[in-house]
Amino acid sequence: MSAAATAPGPIAPGPIAPAPAAQPKLQNADLTAWLAVIAGAIGALMATLDISIVNSSLPTIQGEIGASATEGTWIATAYLVSEIIIIPLTAWLERVFGLRRFLLFMAALFTLFSIACGLSTNLTEMIIGRVGQGFTGGAMIPTGMTIIATRLPRHQQPLGTALFGSTLIMGPVFGPLLGGWLTENYSWHYAFFINIPVCAVLMTFLIVGLKPQPMKLDDLKQADWMGIAGMAAGLGGLTVVLEEGNREQWFESALIWRLTAVTLAGFVLIGLGQVYAKRPVVRLALLRNRAFAAVFVLGLLIGAVLYGTSYVIPQFLSAIAGYNAQQAGAIVFLSGIPAGMMMPLFPLLVARIDLRAAVMLGMLLMAGSCWFDTTLTAQSDGSEFVVSQLMRGLGQAFSMLFLNQAAIASVKPNEAGDASGLFNAARNLGGSMALALLATLQDRRMEFHHWTLFSAIPANSGAVQDWVQSQAAQNGVGYDATLGAIHAIDQTVLREALVMSFTDEFVALAWAIVIVLPLVLLLRPLQKGHHKMAMH
Repeated sequence: MSAAATAPGPIAPGPIAPAPAAQPKLQNADLTAWLAVIAGAIGALMATLDISIVNSSLPTIQGEIGASATEGTWIATAYLVSEIIIIPLTAWLERVFGLRRFLLFMAALFTLFSIACGLSTNLTEMIIGRVGQGFTGGAMIPTGMTIIATRLPRHQQPLGTALFGSTLIMGPVFGPLLGGWLTENYSWHYAFFINIPVCAVLMTFLIVGLKPQPMKLDDLKQADWMGIAGMAAGLGGLTVVLEEGNREQWFESALIWRLTAVTLAGFVLIGLGQVYAKRPVVRLALLRNRAFAAVFVLGLLIGAVLYGTSYVIPQFLSAIAGYNAQQAGAIVFLSGIPAGMMMPLFPLLVARIDLRAAVMLGMLLMAGSCWFDTTLTAQSDGSEFVVSQLMRGLGQAFSMLFLNQAAIASVKPNEAGDASGLFNAARNLGGSMALALLATLQDRRMEFHHWTLFSAIPANSGAVQDWVQSQAAQNGVGYDATLGAIHAIDQTVLREALVMSFTDEFVALAWAIVIVLPLVLLLRPLQKGHHKMAMH
C-alpha cells in the first residue's frame, strides 16, 4: 500500500468554539477628575473643621471681643445654624448656577468671611462672619459626593468615597486640636486665617478639575420658594431651639415657644412645597426609599456620636482631669487615626465585605466604645480614653465610609445631589440634637446624682461628724471652719455627681446606637459586579 493510500485524509471541520469575549477595559478617571475630587474633599474638610475649630478657643475669643459665656456660644451656634440650612439647598443651587461657578463663588466668599472673623473686634462682627462662613462652607459639603458621582467611573467611586468620608470624620476631631494649638502657640485669629491658603489651593483645583456649565437662571422663576423659606425657618428654628433650649429652660421660655412656632411653620411650608412645586428644592420623596431612609437615620446617629463625643470628652478632661484645650484636643484627635489608616484600604474592603456587615460592625464598635467609657471615675485622665477613642474612630470610619457608599448606591445618579444634601444635613442635625440633649441630660443627671449621694451621707453618723471636726480644726475654730468642712464634702459629692452624669451620657449614646442597629438590614447591598469593579 502506498504512502498516499495510508495517509490520513483531511479532517472534517467541526464547530469552532467562540473566542472568549474580550473584557471591556474599564476607563479610569483622568488627573483633572481627581483634582476635582480632591477639591471636594478639601472643601468638606474645611467646612467640618470650622464647626469645631473655635470650640477650644472660645474662652480666649470671648475675652478679647467682650462677650459673656452665654453670648460666646453663638460663635459656634451661628455657624451650625446657617450650615444646616444651606446643605439641603445645595443641589438646587448648583443646578441653577453650575457646579464649577457655584463652588468657586462659595470658596471665595468663605475666604472673605474667614478674614472677617479673624479681624472681628466685637460679638456682632464675629456672628456675621460665622453666619457667612456657615452658609458658604456648608455649601461645599454635599458637593463632594456630587463630584464623586459625576466625575469618577463607578469602579473608582469607592476610593473617592473613602477620601471624602475620611475628611468628614477628620474635620470634627482635628478641629479642637488645631484650634487649641494655634491659640496656645500663636493667636486665635489664625484659626480663621488658616483658611486663606487652603482656599487658594481649593480654588485652583476647582478651576482645573471642573468644566464650566451653563447657568439655568430660568429655574429661579420656577423655584420652590415655599420650600426654600421653609428650610430657613424650619431647620434654622429647630437648630436654635436645640442649641438654646437647655440654657433657656426649654418651654419655660417665651423665646423657645416662639422659635418652636417658627420651626413648625417652616416644616409646613416645606410640606406644601413638596405638594405644589414642580421641582421641590429638596426631594423628601427620597425618604420613601426605605434603603435611603435607613441611611438618613443612621447618619443622624453617626453625627450624634461624632459631635457628641467631641463635646463630652473635652468637657470631662477639662472639669475632672484639668486638661487645657490643646491637651483635650489631642485626645479627641485619636479617633481620627483609624480613619486615616483605613482610607487606602477602603476600595479593597468594599470589594470583599458586604456593605451591611461593614456598617453593622462600625455601629457595634461605636456602641462598644461608648460603653467602654462608662467606667470613668474622678481619678480618670486622658489615658482612659485612648482605647475607646481608637475603637470609636474605627467604628466611625467603617460606618461613615460605607454609609457614603450606601447613599450613592441607593439612589439614581441624577438624584445624587439631593441624596447627598439630605445625608449630610442628617449628620449635622444629629450632631446638633446630640449636643442639646446631652447638655440637658448632664444637668438633669448631675442634679439627681448630687442629691442622691448627699442624702446617702448620714448627718448623725459619728464618722462624718469626726471628719468634719478634724477638718474644721485644721482651718481654725468656729462656725466658718465647720461650714468650710461641710462645703468640702459638698464639693466632693458634686465632683462625683459630675463624673456619674458624664457616664450617663455615654450610656445614652450606646443605647441610641443599639436601638437603630436593625435599620442596617434595610440598606441596599452594592449591585452585582460592583465588588469586582471596586478592585480596579
